[in-house]
Amino acid sequence: MTPEAFRQMSLFPRGSSAERAATSAQRAPEGQAPLPPRNRVAEEAPRVLTASREELWTRAESLAWRLSANLGMPVRLAVTDNRSTMVSFRRGSQVLQLRLHHMFLDAPEGIVRAVADYAGRGHRAAGALLDEYIRGQQPLIRQLRRESDAELNPLGRCFDLRALYNGVNEAYFQNAIQARIGWGRMPPRRRRKSIRLGVYDHQTREIRIHPALDKPDVPAFFVEFIVFHEMLHQLFPSSNRTGRRVHHPRAFRERERTYPHYAAALRWERENLGTLLRG
Repeated sequence: MTPEAFRQMSLFPRGSSAERAATSAQRAPEGQAPLPPRNRVAEEAPRVLTASREELWTRAESLAWRLSANLGMPVRLAVTDNRSTMVSFRRGSQVLQLRLHHMFLDAPEGIVRAVADYAGRGHRAAGALLDEYIRGQQPLIRQLRRESDAELNPLGRCFDLRALYNGVNEAYFQNAIQARIGWGRMPPRRRRKSIRLGVYDHQTREIRIHPALDKPDVPAFFVEFIVFHEMLHQLFPSSNRTGRRVHHPRAFRERERTYPHYAAALRWERENLGTLLRG
């Protein structure tokens, strides 16, 4: 069972046919703030799915009908293997479009009712029950990994990212950061207006550094600064307390400025951005 198979599995009880559900944006009843997605996930090692597509389809169809019967309206259900958002939906006057992680396929009746209450009726209190259920199903999250996720090579032509990571971890974090690190893939050569020199994945605790930095004319202190920056994301995750996502909260920026070569790194990046954009 591939992740693509999960993404294409959708059911529409009482509808004309089974069709793929669109990416959902949650909507709350008029006069209420939008409900947040249920996305409390934890890092977990990948496992192998053993159920056949036919078996999963049967379980998904059963769940769709249970939800439809509970709400008294058609439910368009898409089953996913999303590793960050477990529940998302779009509620219309005639149909509920719902995307659920496959962990819900065997959910007990109380959890099915909570999904119906949260997504179909807009009951915010049901979210706490869903979060608790999701935390208890951690082994089922991210059972499959993309091929690119498994390839995380820290050894480049000019820099050994593992050695840089170990040095930074000991010098600035007392070895408290737990992550894997490696070079990302070189993207297709095209004219770019921006570039992400590093990325940190909270779910897998993986750091990927752009291969444009693996060159002899890039100073080691700058590569080390990018590694330091991405390691900070584990200590200071993104937040959305103000209603919008803040990727670098104030505490993050304050800690970032403690890097000894902070000013020099920013200056080098500014002076060499054009070269980096050309790859």
